[in-house]
Amino acid sequence: MEKISKGTWVEIEQVILTPEQRASTLPEDTKKTPYMMRISGFLTMDANMGDEVEVKSIIGRSHIGKLITVNPSYSHSFGKTVPELLTIGTEAEHDR
Repeated sequence: MEKISKGTWVEIEQVILTPEQRASTLPEDTKKTPYMMRISGFLTMDANMGDEVEVKSIIGRSHIGKLITVNPSYSHSFGKTVPELLTIGTEAEHDR
């Protein structure tokens, strides 16, 4: 297993609420799942994947959690392009 160096940009996960701590009014399948938080930051020590580590966020806050990703990236999007929306806000320019 390769060590991940101090200062590397990583993502950790932390359990915020265990299933037992979650609200009883939640749907049954949701109640059975821990409420998790994911945070990206810079490792404060060398570590292995899966270790409990400390990271410093970009704004300098410290967080502790399980190391899950090295150099995380964003994978979300705003969906497919809607051509009808591309001209919103530019109609006046086209009328000139």
